Amino acid sequence: MFWAVVVSLFLMSAVVHTGPVMTSSYVAAVYEHNIILNPEPHVPLSRPEALQHMQQNLDIYEEQAARAAQQGAQILVFPEDGIHGLEFTRSSISGYLETIPDPQQESWNPCTEPGKYNNTEVLQRLSCMARRYNLYVVANMPDLQPCPLKTDPSSSCPPDGRWQFNTNVVFSSDGLLVARYHKYNLYQKYEKAFNKPPQPEIITFDTPFAGRFGLIICFDMLFHDPTIALVEMGVRQLIFPTAWPSALPLLGSVQHQRAFSLAANVTLLAANLRNSRRDMRGSGIYTPFSATYYHAQKGEPEEGRLLVARVPVLDPLWVGRSGTTGEGVVSSQSTSSTLKDSGNCHQESCFDSPPPETAPSVPPSSATFVSSMLGDPFTFVLLNKTEDEVNVCNGTFCCHLQYRRFPQGGSEEIYAFGAFAGTHTLDARWALQVCALVRCAGLDISSCGQGVEEAESEMDFTLEGKFGTRYVYPSVLASKLVLEQPEHLERAADGTVTMRHSNMTGGLLTACLFGRMYHLDNE
Repeated sequence: MFWAVVVSLFLMSAVVHTGPVMTSSYVAAVYEHNIILNPEPHVPLSRPEALQHMQQNLDIYEEQAARAAQQGAQILVFPEDGIHGLEFTRSSISGYLETIPDPQQESWNPCTEPGKYNNTEVLQRLSCMARRYNLYVVANMPDLQPCPLKTDPSSSCPPDGRWQFNTNVVFSSDGLLVARYHKYNLYQKYEKAFNKPPQPEIITFDTPFAGRFGLIICFDMLFHDPTIALVEMGVRQLIFPTAWPSALPLLGSVQHQRAFSLAANVTLLAANLRNSRRDMRGSGIYTPFSATYYHAQKGEPEEGRLLVARVPVLDPLWVGRSGTTGEGVVSSQSTSSTLKDSGNCHQESCFDSPPPETAPSVPPSSATFVSSMLGDPFTFVLLNKTEDEVNVCNGTFCCHLQYRRFPQGGSEEIYAFGAFAGTHTLDARWALQVCALVRCAGLDISSCGQGVEEAESEMDFTLEGKFGTRYVYPSVLASKLVLEQPEHLERAADGTVTMRHSNMTGGLLTACLFGRMYHLDNE
């Protein structure tokens, strides 16, 4: 996907570049891992038994590191929970834990100094893997850290006096441990084994081939800290190990990965876990102008997938140092697109001076109904014409749609256009403003908002909403989870975001403007 103008929706970077002016490129790899699970994760294992299990997954990691290196990869990302697995309790995960030193406090190469710490076999294996294949390796594993329960009773220590963290580790190509990040936003329903760190960690690391990268994990992507904090401080390349189940129609894995990369104007290296029982699938390498991704179809063999792509360096400090010029890399599964900003902000980042609060603009279409989408009560209107213009409001938040539908093969499909403004409360809390055009799962309006993976009706459309936030994530998803590039995205000074698209390659599943009201999350 090659854009004539690179502009971030929520950064509101106006016409900053007339064509990508990236100065160099590197080869990135992500591995979607078909994990070998512990069949009884609630039963504690001894350290040797836990190691035996983890080595099975690490053997696969080793094979993929060799494959990635053969294809010229310089950095390889593995998924969340990929070494140890899922569904542990606080006690049953104990055999899997290793105490990971803080690389900001000390320098340690586990491969060349294996005797420095006990019970660090996984760290040693990953370090040697990075060293053997001359790769930066990013992996996810559980970390055990002591905390000052006795010396500081007022601290946030658990009663047993130890923290257990869901953790990313990064090894340089010579095996040095260069970064450690503790996941801040836990998905509490499934992460009972882990603690939330007392404070969000803003962790970056530098590479000799692409400059600076930032670290996040899975659920972090939906919250301000640390994800938006990293972007706001100028980090343009993010590493994203995840165990993300399909959350259609708004938060499908590749759908939201792509939407985030576009809106934040960043490179995202996203490695997902592959597990059909949890419906976890979908990984990719995304830049503002390219997407190399994979999303298994239902019924496909349960297997891992290595993705490798050459991508442009986006770190502005590294680019400034290198002094060369080059074009952005265009990958497959792409379409041409242009992004414009009619606002008057011309800095690289324009988070201050938020747009005015949303006010009602147009009355909603008369035949509205309410249906649940990912647990939120959306106000919908059915699209019952071949061509029409409709409005729908949820409270004072209104969305506008102009569309032309192209049914294929006489198929019976119904579509609905919905709006929601409020706080999502299913499993976690986050504040939203969303405009969404969706294919309903069945022929009854109660099915509107349910996830569906195939569609036949193509559409040309212009979708618009006036948002009270600058953090708006655009997505267009076609049948069988194919990503489409919006032809046009524009943000006006009053907060109105417009997305236009036509000439789809397949039937429309979802077209969405997903606005995150981070400042209202705790209200």
